[in-house]
Order: sequence, then structure tokens, then C-alpha cells
Amino acid sequence: MDDDLTYSGGLPALQDRFERRRAPFDFGDEVLPSENVDLAPLTLITVPESAAEPQPSENNTSWARKRRQIATEFVGKSELAFLNAQLIANLRKRSWPDQAPALFCRLWAEQSDHLLHQLDLRWLVSSIQTFADHGANSTQREVGHAMRILFGLMKLYEFERLFSGRSPELPYRLRRKADAELPMEMNSFSFETGGLDINLLTPVWAQALTDETVAPLVDHLFTALNRDPGTVFRRLAKMRETRAARREARK
Repeated sequence: MDDDLTYSGGLPALQDRFERRRAPFDFGDEVLPSENVDLAPLTLITVPESAAEPQPSENNTSWARKRRQIATEFVGKSELAFLNAQLIANLRKRSWPDQAPALFCRLWAEQSDHLLHQLDLRWLVSSIQTFADHGANSTQREVGHAMRILFGLMKLYEFERLFSGRSPELPYRLRRKADAELPMEMNSFSFETGGLDINLLTPVWAQALTDETVAPLVDHLFTALNRDPGTVFRRLAKMRETRAARREARK
């Protein structure tokens, strides 16, 4: 690694690595459901164990292998939830079946209640991130982009924090702050007056509620985030409370 760069080669190297994972699937003779497929019956059919196993008549295409891999997570869940995951897998690639974007948006426009009950948080996050590139309007795409960055950065810093050896629910001690500057010449964050956390979350949450398709999904995710005790937002809130209590005790 170049000592002066986190990513040797800069943007071209990043783009090369990014594109290597985006090769489209080979479907062979298999096809995804049409854009106008009746979704209601798919909410009533559960994914069988056989969906995760190779079938004698099945071609060994890259899509067949990926579909079986996804199926292992959806055995016993609805075919509609499984279809949502299949669409996401395709929409992350450079190209996808023509009907995939519109069908994905249809699922969330017409069956959000069902999907919110069937999908775990990981797949719900993947769903909102997919709207970044494939939303049906600018609001869906803008909210999707914001949520993709938010949850992507959360995953990075929360993973790194695990190496501190501290539980995610445990805030840092106020008296052990390192005497170091923030990167990129950023100003420090103030416990008393800092509103960066609120400024990050509020506009996206509010904008999402103006769109009927993404509103239930985003509201569900932000409510889950608000309830989660192991995030930087909760830790900062606890640290604020501790500092405020100490100042009150000194009066």
C-alpha cells in the first residue's frame, strides 16, 4: 500500500474493484416473473427446502447458483419475500432483466406491509439501498442514496469499534478522549450544542414520509435505529446525559 494513500491507485483502482463484482448473471433459460405478475398469491406460498438444492433438470448457470444461495435464507418464508431478494441481487449488477426495476418498485408499492413482516433488518436495509439506483422517482432515489451511505458508514465504524473490546451498548468514558484532530480539518463535535446526528437523520426521515412507496420501509428502519441500544447515536445520547448530570451536580 502507498504510504500516502488509503487506496493505492486512487479512483481508477476503486472503480476496477467495484466493477469486478458487478458482472450480470447468466440466466440460461430461466426468467424472472413478468412486471405484471399477480403478487397476492406469492404472499401465500412458502419457499420449499428444495429451492435451495440443485434440481436434475436445472442448468448450472451463475443465476441458478445464486438463486439457490439466496433460497437458503428464505425457506419457510413467502415467495414474495424471496422474489424481493432475487430482484435486489440482480439490480446490484451492471445489467439486469428488463422488468426487474419496475417489479421491485411494485413489490414495495403494493406489498410493503407483507415484506416488513417477512424480511429481517438486513434485507430491509438492502431493499432501501436498492432504491438509490432504481427508485421510480427522485424522492425514492435521493432517500435510497442517503440511506445507503448512512448504513454503509454505520457498518464500517461499528465493525471497527468492536476491536476496542467494548460492548456496542457501552459508551466511552468522557475523561479518556484522545487529544487529536478530526480528519479533513473538521471541527469537533459538541455534546451541548452539536446537532450533527439530528441533522443527518431528520431530513431523510421526513423526506421519505412524503413518498407512499418508501415511507413504510424508511419509517420502520429509522424506528428500529432509534430503538437500537448499540449505535453511535445511543452512545452519544448517554454521554450527553452523563455530562449534563455531572454539570447539574456541581451547581
